[in-house]
Amino acid sequence: MPSFISIENLSKVYQNGHIALNGVDLDIEEGELIALLGPNGAGKTTLISIICGLVRPSSGSVTVDGHDIIRDYQHTRKLIGLVPQELPIEPFESVIKTVNFSRGLFGKTPNPAYIDQLLSDLSLSDKKYSQIKALSGGMKRRLLIAKALSHEPRVLFLDEPTAGVDVNLRKETWDLIHRLRENGVTIILTTHYIEEAEEMADRVAVINNGSIIVVERKAELMQKMGQKQMFLELQQPMPQIPEQLGDYDLYTQENGTILVYNYETTRKRTGITSLLKDLSSMQISFRDLRTEQSSLEDIFMDLVDERVEILEHAESKYASNS
Repeated sequence: MPSFISIENLSKVYQNGHIALNGVDLDIEEGELIALLGPNGAGKTTLISIICGLVRPSSGSVTVDGHDIIRDYQHTRKLIGLVPQELPIEPFESVIKTVNFSRGLFGKTPNPAYIDQLLSDLSLSDKKYSQIKALSGGMKRRLLIAKALSHEPRVLFLDEPTAGVDVNLRKETWDLIHRLRENGVTIILTTHYIEEAEEMADRVAVINNGSIIVVERKAELMQKMGQKQMFLELQQPMPQIPEQLGDYDLYTQENGTILVYNYETTRKRTGITSLLKDLSSMQISFRDLRTEQSSLEDIFMDLVDERVEILEHAESKYASNS
């Protein structure tokens, strides 16, 4: 069975020569939530814009529910809702008219009950007849989400949906996204708040320099690529790591009072037992022990840094051979 959204060898090169996307392949299943992570300029917004029909690709193809986004533009566009980072809104229009107008653009018949519920879910009911110019920044962000959902799309793109909003609105947005997922809406989320991906995503795709670095289920990604750290609070400060412990990945913190051990979560043996045995034989005692696992943000930064190092090495090698 084909994926609900299928992206094959997608590339975009702008007239100035900038390569925004470079052979992107990605399949997204119906009803899943995938987090698209990447630094500024990585290609996230370009990828979304192409799928939504706002930017034309240089090569490659995209289908949504089996329909090509270029040949069947009108059909695919009706399936998609987009919450962009920024969008000019008519300041003197009312909230309700703006949302109803967006629904009408997609050929949907009026549905006051649905729109009222949508505004209620986004805490905009009391601003229903207010002019947009009177809304706060957070309320305008909610309005963008309402506009994107006005035509009841099956796919929702959220491009930095909670950027610049307060904690309460972020929580409300998360709750709304959870409800949409329960109703079978396919959601693609880009965010700088890694905790959003950890909270909600089924899978994580990391993009950098126009290429997809990795696509993995969130839990599996964190298990395969995550590290754990063990922190030992020593009874006596350790000025430097003894040579006898050189085989362990150790370093100290807080003037030598904390000994930190890094170990891989995927290894059959963590080395903790042998480390503690060696510490005991060396009469190095500790007061307390705790462990921490690397977060999705740590993994994301490691992946991006590794990709940068590979590209820099390739560029350096190319330059030396020229």
